[in-house]
Order: sequence, then C-alpha cells, then structure tokens
Amino acid sequence: MTDLIAKTAIDRRLAEIVTPAIEDLGFELVRIRLMSGKTRTLQIMADRPEGGIEVEDCAKISTAVSAILDVEDPIEDNYILEVSSPGIDRPLTRLKDFDMWADYEARVETSELIDGRRRFKGILRGTEGDEILIEIEDGAETVTIGLKFDWLSDAKLILTDELIAEMLRQRKASGVIDESKYDEIEETEGDDAEDDLDAPETKH
Repeated sequence: MTDLIAKTAIDRRLAEIVTPAIEDLGFELVRIRLMSGKTRTLQIMADRPEGGIEVEDCAKISTAVSAILDVEDPIEDNYILEVSSPGIDRPLTRLKDFDMWADYEARVETSELIDGRRRFKGILRGTEGDEILIEIEDGAETVTIGLKFDWLSDAKLILTDELIAEMLRQRKASGVIDESKYDEIEETEGDDAEDDLDAPETKH
C-alpha cells in the first residue's frame, strides 16, 4: 500500500478493510481519504484495472464497502461515504499508473527537495525500475529525469485536450459511453475537480 493511495494511519487501516471487497467486484482502489469536517467524509476512488468505471459500478462498490464498514466499525463518528471514479485529471497513485498514462502531461510533487525543488510538471515517459520518468523543461533544454516512486507525495494528470480525447476514445471503445453525459466536459476544463462520476452518498 503506497502513501499515495492511503496517506494517514487511519486511511491505511480503512484501505486494508475495504480493498478485498473492491477487488472481489473486479475493481481496484485508487485512493482513500477520511476527511475531517462537521460530518466526516470517507472518499473512495476506484477504477477497473483497464479503466472505465461507471456510476452503476460506484453504487455497487458503495453497497459492498458499507456492509463491511458496518461490521468492522473502524470510524467512531458518523460519516458520509463517497465512492467515485478517479476523474479525467486523475491522481496517479500506483507505479503502473505512470506507464498507463505515459505521453500525457502530469504534475508531480516530492516529499523532499530534489535538486532544490519539490514540484515537477512535464510529460510522463513511463517507468524504469522503481523510478517514474518525466520529461521537463530545464531552462532552454528539455530533459527526462527519474524520480523514485517512494519520493512522491502527490501526482496527478493535467487536464488537456489530448487527455479528454483519449478518455472519450477509451470509453467509446469499451462500449459503455453515453456520449450525452460528456457534452459538458470541455466546458468544465478549468475546474480542478478530481471526481468525474459519483455514486449517491451513503450516510453512516
């Protein structure tokens, strides 16, 4: 379990509890966060191994996860469960994500200073061993650098026309796309919304 999927101790504990239920349904856990607030919110992002999760899938996951959490009862306070897709400008939380989304633009942050900086923006170039490769502009030059996956504190795709086109192409190819749902995608390009598809919230 990487820190990008589950950052805090409680997040990691929750991930251990819900991951088997999510995987039994044929999906993968992308990210889990227990958010503080007047009413706590447990945010779960999931996806198919090959990509392309739908609203109905989120609802199935929500039902399965709710049943397990009701038995395990790891969260003392009342909370709301939100299950969603990773969205178009998705977080990159697993090493394989950097291969899957090679040649697309991403923003990466490291926990420690690397050559005097923590933030890197550029084109993903896959992985090599335990490093992610990213092509960045260094002054007048364009260079590809390797960053150890364990160094990363945050990573996500940047919303671009190319990324939107690829996401729509994948969904059309999978035969599950309803094109009418995505008419507004380009209009929301400026939003920094991470969630693309949300299942109804479940209160506990």
